[in-house]
Amino acid sequence: MNATTTSGGRRSSSHDPFAEFPTEQARTTRTRRARPRRSFGSVLVGVIGEVLITAGVFLALFLVWQLWWTDVVAGREQQQVAEELGFTRVEGPVGPERYDDPPVLDEPDDLTTFGSLLVPRWGEDYNQVITQGVGHDVLDVLGLGHYPGTAMPGGVGNFAVAGHRVTYGRPLNRVEELRVGDPLIVRTDEVWYVFTVTDTQVVLPPQIEVIAPVPNEPDAEPTQRFMTLTTCHPMFSARERFIVHSELDHWMYVEDGIPAALDRGE
Repeated sequence: MNATTTSGGRRSSSHDPFAEFPTEQARTTRTRRARPRRSFGSVLVGVIGEVLITAGVFLALFLVWQLWWTDVVAGREQQQVAEELGFTRVEGPVGPERYDDPPVLDEPDDLTTFGSLLVPRWGEDYNQVITQGVGHDVLDVLGLGHYPGTAMPGGVGNFAVAGHRVTYGRPLNRVEELRVGDPLIVRTDEVWYVFTVTDTQVVLPPQIEVIAPVPNEPDAEPTQRFMTLTTCHPMFSARERFIVHSELDHWMYVEDGIPAALDRGE
C-alpha cells in the first residue's frame, strides 16, 4: 500500500478496495486449515452406514423377487400347463351327479400334471393345476403337488395335496377363508370329483398324521374318500401347517357337463 504526507502532516493512503479480500492462495490455505481431521470412529460409522444402505437395497430387491417376481414366473408356467391340458375350459350345462364308486387314476410319474383344483369360494377364475410330487421342482414351479403314496382322486383313502401360501403363484393363499360345507372340485381329463370341506386345523410340521389314509387316525383302515390340503401357517412363516380336510360328495363325467357349484347362471 502506498502512503503520502499531506500538508497537515497527516498520512493518507491510496485505498485498494480489493485488499480486504484474501487471495486465492490464502483462501485455499484457510479452507484446508478449516477442515477437521476425521477420527477413526467417525470413519467407521460412515463405512458401516454405507454397508447397511447397500444391504438394504439388496434386501429390497430380494423381497421384490421373492414376493412378486416368483408369482409372475410361476403363474405363467401354471397357466400355460393348464391351457395345454385343456383344464381351463369350464363350460357346458350342469351334469348329473353320481354317487356310485368313481373311476380312479393310476398314480402317475413324478412331475406329471394330471388334474386341477377349482374352489368357488376363491372366485370363478381359480383353476390351479395339480402335479405329482411335493418337491421344489413342483411346488415352486407348477403350484399344487400330490403327496406320493397317498390316494388318487376318487380312491378310498386320503388324496393329499400341498401348495405354497405366499410366493410361487401362492395357490393356497386364501386357505383360511374356507368354511365347512364349501365345495373343493378336482378335475381330471374325464372326471369331476366334488369334495366338501369337513374341518380345518393348525398343526406342527411333524404331525404328518393329517395326511394318513384316515386323517389324524394313522392306524385306521379307510373306507371313505378324503382330500386334504396342506400349506404353511401363518403367512410368511413355515412354523406351522394349515390343514383343510374334505370328503368326496359326488362325481360326474366331464363329457356330461359341469358341477352345479361351477354354474355361473349364464
